[in-house]
Amino acid sequence: MSLMMRTTPLLLGATLGVLGGVAAEVTAPGARLEQLTDTCRFTEGPAADALGNVYFTDQPNDRILLWTTDDRLETFLQPCGRSNGLFFDQEGNLLACADEKNELWLIPLSRKPRVVIDSFGGHFLNGPNDLWVRPDNGVYFSDPLYPRPWWKHRGREPEQPGQFVYFLSADRRLLKPVATDLQQPNGLIGTPDGRWLYVADIRAGKTYRYRIRPDGGLEEKTLFCEMGSDGMTLDAEGNVYLTGREGVTVFDARGNRIQTIPVPQSWTANVCFGGPERDQLFITARSSLYRIKMRVKGAW
Repeated sequence: MSLMMRTTPLLLGATLGVLGGVAAEVTAPGARLEQLTDTCRFTEGPAADALGNVYFTDQPNDRILLWTTDDRLETFLQPCGRSNGLFFDQEGNLLACADEKNELWLIPLSRKPRVVIDSFGGHFLNGPNDLWVRPDNGVYFSDPLYPRPWWKHRGREPEQPGQFVYFLSADRRLLKPVATDLQQPNGLIGTPDGRWLYVADIRAGKTYRYRIRPDGGLEEKTLFCEMGSDGMTLDAEGNVYLTGREGVTVFDARGNRIQTIPVPQSWTANVCFGGPERDQLFITARSSLYRIKMRVKGAW
């Protein structure tokens, strides 16, 4: 199903940081923010497939949309379990944080989803929110509690003892909490080599970096920056992209703020790199999907 598309150029007006006296721009020279569509109620979870097509969710309308590399907006799946965060595994399946019943879904290209995880310790999860798939197909996902108006299967109180980050093994047999001391984990992303995981504690207003162990555990927790985030991504230079009220804020690998990309919405939810060359940054913010040309490419 194709939907009406809208491409509206907006002046960037980005705020740049300075490293060694040189502006560390990650956007392309003269780049302008484009509004691709404003036909949604709340956009989230952008993820690019192997060709650079970008999938994203419109959670209140219970649908996953697709922005193609030839600039078409399509409906990929509706209903979609009120999906939130998305990420592709190494086989090209789309994994989704299906918030309607607090599940983790696997969606192949046949568009016939199956439930991978629906509970932990015999109790409902709080609500899987964001996720990242490491190179061996192990999955990390955040599980904050945001009570939803569409919940009919449970109450609004937590059934888990805390708001944790979980690891799900590649064979899907082991699920375990690996970060249990955060106030409200939300956005997370890992490095392409599978060695490091960044996790945003949105309530605490901080983002941490962890070393990933082969067994899925996390160690060497280090404060990365004094900012939380709803969604996250990485570029090929190791810069980390966080989201929130300011738009998209970019930090270098040492945690120095180097650029802010303003977005004309009250909240910017998530980001990913897409397009055929992986040099376009796609931004989900309230009712809209935006895009901007980048100097850098995505990490994947």
